[in-house]
Amino acid sequence: MSKALDGVRILDFTHVQSGPTCTQLLAWFGADVIKVERAGAGDITREQLRDIPDVDSLYFTMLNHNKRSVTIDTKNPEGKQVLEALIQKCDVLVENFAPGALDRMGFTWERIQELNPRMIVASVKGFGPGPYEDCKVYENVAQCAGGAASTTGFDDGPPVVTGAQIGDSGTGLHLALGIVTALYQRTHSGRGQRVLAAMQDGVLNLCRVKLRDQQRLERTGVMKEYPQYPNGKFGEAVPRAGNASGGGQPGWILKCKGWETDPNAYIYFITQAPVWAKICNVIGKEEWATDPNYATPAARLPHLKDIFAEIERWTMTKTKFEAMQILNKYDIPCGPILSMKEIAEEPSLRKTGTIVEVDHPTRGKYLTVGNPIKLSDSPTEVTRSPLLGEHTDEVMAELGYSPEQVSALRTAGAI
Repeated sequence: MSKALDGVRILDFTHVQSGPTCTQLLAWFGADVIKVERAGAGDITREQLRDIPDVDSLYFTMLNHNKRSVTIDTKNPEGKQVLEALIQKCDVLVENFAPGALDRMGFTWERIQELNPRMIVASVKGFGPGPYEDCKVYENVAQCAGGAASTTGFDDGPPVVTGAQIGDSGTGLHLALGIVTALYQRTHSGRGQRVLAAMQDGVLNLCRVKLRDQQRLERTGVMKEYPQYPNGKFGEAVPRAGNASGGGQPGWILKCKGWETDPNAYIYFITQAPVWAKICNVIGKEEWATDPNYATPAARLPHLKDIFAEIERWTMTKTKFEAMQILNKYDIPCGPILSMKEIAEEPSLRKTGTIVEVDHPTRGKYLTVGNPIKLSDSPTEVTRSPLLGEHTDEVMAELGYSPEQVSALRTAGAI
């Protein structure tokens, strides 16, 4: 069975997380991703957070599956010629260098267009055009600048960043969509184009409900779905809402049996309006179903803290999985707080390919995430990450270089 992106060749100039997330996803869909690295060093994450001496780190391996690695010294004139040959053969160049780095290498948009008018140049940057466009950005900076941190955490504490890499991996996912869209447009236009995904923009896109709430707050001065209502105060900006959803279906994280010793013995519980009567029956508060103070969603809003406290008295008598089993019988929305250990050991995630065990020649077997997007006609097979420069000779042969020419380029330090 063919892959969705069979025949698409990606020139991967990315490093660390945001860009490699993008190119790995394209590789999972079948694109031929050629990762360009510096000889003797490679992607900096090969050595970051190592748990085994002199072995590629999990940081690197989990972001670079299904790729080929070549080493090229782009400052070497002969190395630059190799890169030009690759640009002529590839469909997409993906980079997440500091602003202006590609231009300083001599590969401006205009030069790339001269070499290959069909080339799509896709970039991750910290910020889009504006006062901060030349600033260097990392994950947590993006979360802060994109609005996530100011709205995360509890009202009596500082802003909080999330463990989900919404700045790096989130932007990489956005960029992958932009690349596939540009490839589709090229089938009609015949031309390449530039694709930009700014990390601030990507985080903001994932925080759009908070921008919604900012406008609601400015209009009404209060947001009844937030835990600050009715006794707290609202300022000019959207406040931190703790574990509240901030949407039309109030939710909160509640303790379950064993919470005293297990930091993840919790469940997320949503008081969805259509199943309110069932919730009342389950927790033994049948009278709330008809009590005017609790019977309607609007009436319940001022009492949410008391309601969740009563529900928690029930959840604390059950493990999170026992509570899930009971609540699911009545279609009451809920979800266990799963630790990374529990997720790693979950058989169903192995079965669906969401978590995959990969064998590496120097690391041995390790777990990694698989493709989160499943295509029925293009199943993903996760293959190991490449060793540094492992495919240099192979790719050079595809470009038409003879073994003697490859040897000369290596002697000259070009590859």
